[in-house]
Amino acid sequence: MNNMANPLKEDSATDSTLIHPWRRYVALGDSFTEGIGDVDPSSPGGYRGWADRVAEQLSRGVEDFAYANLAIRGRLIAQVFDEQAGPALELKPDLISLCAGGNDVIRPGGDPDAIADKLDALMRILATSGSTILLFTGPDIRDTPVLAGIRGKVAIYNENVRTIAARYDAVVADMWSLRELHQPHMWSEDRLHFSPLGHHTIAAMALDALNVSHDLQQARPGEAETKNWREARREDLIWARTHLAPWVLRRIRHQSSGDGITPKRPLAVPFSDHTPGSSLGTGLMD
Repeated sequence: MNNMANPLKEDSATDSTLIHPWRRYVALGDSFTEGIGDVDPSSPGGYRGWADRVAEQLSRGVEDFAYANLAIRGRLIAQVFDEQAGPALELKPDLISLCAGGNDVIRPGGDPDAIADKLDALMRILATSGSTILLFTGPDIRDTPVLAGIRGKVAIYNENVRTIAARYDAVVADMWSLRELHQPHMWSEDRLHFSPLGHHTIAAMALDALNVSHDLQQARPGEAETKNWREARREDLIWARTHLAPWVLRRIRHQSSGDGITPKRPLAVPFSDHTPGSSLGTGLMD
């Protein structure tokens, strides 16, 4: 693999800005990479997200930089393979980001080792492009009410991710080690996706992993918000009615929040907050 994680320094007497070697970035994955939780009506699909923030930083000062985002909410890793790998390779990227398998792990009976085998097969295909691949671990969800029960499965999957990353010489974006994500305000109201601040913080971490200079400031850990039992109970009931019940209903009906949704940035074009050919969608869970 042609892994160029270290940026190149421009040799110029008038410009000492650190630049990077990538000119065509394609993002693959599910709701996390689509940007769900980071609502922005001015962005394609109505969501911004960490990948758009990374692309914006990478595009600065690089006239021929292009970006595509093929991620769709609710996608399982097999769907990412079937629907996104081929189109991604056709776009001739030199940088690919991939975060996949989270929706598989969260499902009852999801086997993190079997899911990792699918990830390995996907990486084998993507590696043929010669691109630098940025591969994400899952976050430490110990303090997340919805997901804390599967923390062990996520940890096992992450160890597999690191092994696969080493096998294909990929760059690891380690969300598990990002302690700022333990703060409640890093998560959206659905308690499953990240808030705008969460996406911003993850974008900064991803750029750091790529060793790219940027002006995104990571949020510092703050004091945990304290709530009495009555306030916490009321918020739990509102969340269950607003977010959990619709999510469970979709599981029963074998539906996904991504049904009928197409990629918000299907073509590799210069970064813009307004990209034609994208689709709007609703729904947060998945």
